[in-house]
Amino acid sequence: AAIGDDRLARAAGRSAVPDSFTHGSSEQRVRWLTTGLRSGTIGSCNTFDAR
Repeated sequence: AAIGDDRLARAAGRSAVPDSFTHGSSEQRVRWLTTGLRSGTIGSCNTFDAR
């Protein structure tokens, strides 16, 4: 999967600036999707409480 602020920036011919990401990098989005799919509970996808 390749959807994230980093991928969108590169597709637009710009460099990826992680500090400006609002929706996460491709790797982060894939990791959270995988976490949710494996656990089967929405609570496991709480990115605000993640450490």
